This record gives sequence, structure tokens and C-alpha cells, in this order.
Amino acid sequence: MAADAYSARLRDRRGHRPGGPGAPAVTSMDLDAATLVLGAGVTVLTHPLLYVKLLIQVGHEPQPPIMGTNLFGRKVLYLPGFFSYARYIIKVDGKKGLFRGLTPRLVSSAISTVVRSRARQAIPLSDMEHVSNKDDIKTTLNKVVTETSHEMVVQCVSWVLIHPFHVISVRCMAQFVGREVKYSGLFGSIVRIYKEEGLMGFFVGLVPHLMGEVIFLWCCNLLAHLINTYAVDDNFTHAPAVRSYTRFVMGMAVSLLTYPFLVVTDLMAINNCGLVAGNPPNFPVFKSWIHCWRHLGAKGHLFRGSSFFFRRVPMETAKFTIE
Repeated sequence: MAADAYSARLRDRRGHRPGGPGAPAVTSMDLDAATLVLGAGVTVLTHPLLYVKLLIQVGHEPQPPIMGTNLFGRKVLYLPGFFSYARYIIKVDGKKGLFRGLTPRLVSSAISTVVRSRARQAIPLSDMEHVSNKDDIKTTLNKVVTETSHEMVVQCVSWVLIHPFHVISVRCMAQFVGREVKYSGLFGSIVRIYKEEGLMGFFVGLVPHLMGEVIFLWCCNLLAHLINTYAVDDNFTHAPAVRSYTRFVMGMAVSLLTYPFLVVTDLMAINNCGLVAGNPPNFPVFKSWIHCWRHLGAKGHLFRGSSFFFRRVPMETAKFTIE
């Protein structure tokens, strides 16, 4: 009987479902394929959002602001939101124009999925258990630190591998500003970047990219741990449900704080590469990502593109326009 139980567990590990001898097997390869398909679908659906966000980040505002009122009844100038911007892109480039730069993003999504899957299979970690006030705080904190460190290493490897495709995608999308065709395809873009900038051209903006993602990961996990430990009581009826959403909520909050790293990463990817969007007079030639950060900070543009709706015109510009 013990042998039969062991054999059943062994079959489950190899991919057999406990639905009977004729039930189809679910292997890790099947799961990877499903994850790839799902990731590709999400990438396609969200690409227009990221495309519009990038054009806003580089300061491309082809449509005039619209007069509106705020909650206090005061007149305010609003820049066009996502839907207005998307309609403008369709008017200029057609519906396919919304998916400019999609191919490099699909490749990076596939690479990221495969790398993370293989890494987790090679170095498996036990599932995160919820933490309560009754647990040993030091032990659980060490567990969070260990698992976050493991996740950070895996994601850093993934980010380094996919960053060249991020650079290509950003440059393909930024061509909309100057109507260039310099980066027209994936392989052609790879050859052009290598000829003009060498190997390092594929990794411009990598440092702020890594810093933003690492800060985001650690803040999310540590804040979720502290909230689940000190703020959520086990006596509360819905404590498990609250804990399951804590990290998601923390992710939304922390993403706002780390958003400037994303802006700097994208601007460094197009800076001084021959595109109108990333060259003077739109932007100076940045000496480093810190120079870029300071430049954006001085102009109050570090959070540009963080909102798709109710985008107010900057105070100086709004005052000049109204007068």
C-alpha cells in the first residue's frame, strides 16, 4: 500500500493527473507553452497603452489641450487622454500603427518566461506561507529575505537578457515623432545598433532599469510582509483573503514611486541615437542616466506619462496659454 502511494506521487510529479489511467498528462512543457501564449496575449493587448505612454514620456503632444473644469469649478487645460491619443495614431498610421514596436516586446516576453521557468525549476523554493503575529518574526523575515533574494537574481538575469529588445522596441515606437524609418525591423535594428553603437548600444538605460525593478521587488515583498505580520490579525475572519491581496496593492503603490526609473530608462534608450524624439532640441545629449534624472527632475517631468486620463497642462504652460 505504501508502494502504491509512492508510485501515485511519482506519476503526479511526472505530469499525470489523478483523474484515472487515461487522463492526459500535464507536463512542465505544457505549462510553459500555456504561459508563453498567455504572456503573448497580454503583451499584444497592453502594447497600445505602453506605446501611448512612451510618446507622452518623450513629450510628444501633437494635439492641442482642451479647456475643462476641476472639482472646484476652476478652468483647467487638459491634455488629450489615451483614447484621443490612440485615435490620433490610427488617423496617422492606421490601426496597425498602434502596434509599432510589438515584435521586440513579444520576443522579450518569451525570453523572460523561459528564463524564469527554468530558473525556478533548477532552484525550487517552498511556497510563501502567510505570516501572523504568533509566528517567529525573525524566522519569517529571514524567509522573506531569502525568497526575495532568489527572485531578484532570477529577474535580474531575465532583465539583462531582454533589455536589448526593450531598447529596440522603444526606438521603433519613438520613430513616430519624427516619422523616421531607421529601425524598421527586429534583425535590421539589431544590425544597425551594433554597427553604430557597438555591443553597449543594446544596454543603454540598463542601470536605472535594474535599479527600479530591484527597488520595486524589495519594497513590495517587505511591505507586504510587515502589513501581513503587524496589521492583519489572525482573529479577523477574512485575514487570508486580505493577505492574498496585500502584495498586489503594495505593487500598485510602489510602482508610482519607482515610475521615474522607467521614464529615465526609456529616454536613455532613445537619447542621441539619431531620432528626433531623443535628440536636441527635444532633449540634450545626456552624459549619464543621472544627468537625465536631474534634467527631468528640474523640469518636473519625472512622472510624465504616469497617467492616461485627466492629464493637466503644466502650470507655466497653462498660464501662458490662457493669457
